[in-house]
Amino acid sequence: MAHELYTRTNQKLFFAGLALEAMAKAKESHAMNAQGLEQAERESAIFHLYGALLGLCHEIAGFYRLPNAGTPRAEELLTPKVLEAIAIPEMGELVELAQQRETWLAQLLASYGALFQPPRPPKKPKGDVTQPLIISVGVEEVVEPELTREEMESWRQQLKSLAIRFREGLSEC
Repeated sequence: MAHELYTRTNQKLFFAGLALEAMAKAKESHAMNAQGLEQAERESAIFHLYGALLGLCHEIAGFYRLPNAGTPRAEELLTPKVLEAIAIPEMGELVELAQQRETWLAQLLASYGALFQPPRPPKKPKGDVTQPLIISVGVEEVVEPELTREEMESWRQQLKSLAIRFREGLSEC
């Protein structure tokens, strides 16, 4: 394999595709561990999608010779502070996508961060058995639906198209 920055991005996009295919097979499977396999492939896909994003950030940072071009975390490059030093249009677009919670990139970053959070039991409303007429209602946590294969495939395609478009702009003529 060539030791160019883009090869890592391509590799991670390919690995994410493999994980998504395996996730679909696990979902269709009637094996006893199908649910566990599906969750494992979901996490694998998120891991590789994040790796592809980091690879793309490394490509851009390497092209512009940023001092922190080898950072191990994409979030360190996806901040407005990075843009203050040098205005990079590709990084600007990624920063904008990362900072708006409803975008696919912000959701990818949040999903990746959630992989490292411990499980939390659901909160139960407080109840006092000595006073049955008074009901204490707590704010229930909203249970986030699990990421679907289709949603993650959409993220993969978005990331792939960004990489292709950015590479066209980064190539020196």
